[in-house]
Amino acid sequence: MTDQHPSPAAFNQQVIEEFRANGGVVGGMFAGAPLVLLSTTGARTGRRRTNPVVYARDGDRILVFASNGGGPGHPDWYRNLLADPRVTVEAAAEGGAVETYAATAVPLVGEERDRLFHAQCERDPAFSAYQAGTSRVIPVIALNRLDLSAGRERNRALGAYLIRVHGELREELAVLRREVDAYLAEPAAPRDSFRTERAPGKGLAVHCLAFCDSLRTHHSGEEGAFTDFEKQFPQLAPVIVRLREEHRTVARALRDIEELLARLPLRAATGGAEELRAELARLADGLEAHFDHEEQHLLPALAGDGDGPHAR
Repeated sequence: MTDQHPSPAAFNQQVIEEFRANGGVVGGMFAGAPLVLLSTTGARTGRRRTNPVVYARDGDRILVFASNGGGPGHPDWYRNLLADPRVTVEAAAEGGAVETYAATAVPLVGEERDRLFHAQCERDPAFSAYQAGTSRVIPVIALNRLDLSAGRERNRALGAYLIRVHGELREELAVLRREVDAYLAEPAAPRDSFRTERAPGKGLAVHCLAFCDSLRTHHSGEEGAFTDFEKQFPQLAPVIVRLREEHRTVARALRDIEELLARLPLRAATGGAEELRAELARLADGLEAHFDHEEQHLLPALAGDGDGPHAR
């Protein structure tokens, strides 16, 4: 009988869940290693991806290293942040908590990169072995925490990014709802597989789970940004309280959807798919109200127009 080892994706997920459950502390091969969770936007898929990565502090910023274990190619998360440098960081905080915040990723070059990578090799000799095992230069990336006091142009860019992400999530949810409608409109038999629809990996269940993951990661990043909003715009404190409560409501709706998907058979009966349609409709209503409230109050602050409603 051979030992069964989890896939890289399954192993990463185990580390992520342990990290979040234990305030940033993990065991196994990463026991004692300084880790953060880094969420990037997939360069090809546009979906959020989370990876545990080793980090080092450098003043107010943290550094991560695209070592890929000394492999011949850069890790996917590095290619993702080259395409979109806006990332989310989850780091251990005081009291056994995990702090989440938005950051901008900046690959370092030249003497700065060389100096900081050398310092990392001195802290952890494994990185010397990684570099010796590959012909590529291992990138060093600085993660600069979002600073809402850094200037109006940056804040306006953040507002535009928020609008874009909300638009993508709205459209993705609309596509999902249309797919469920189409599934229910098909003849009862034979019915296409609910989990492995026409295109491999594009079944309704897979699509729903991917959407839940993307929305959950987006809200996780916003939670960190809310902390910075409260500091920079104290007049928005009541708005932030409401938005956090709405995040919890959305999280419960996502859990309900995921639990429903786990119960449905490979070929979902009409009743199960109808239940999914109702859950997605409920989520869409709540999410639209949440997005509207967020945009009406946060966007004017980012644009420097006070905290009044944003004209849409």
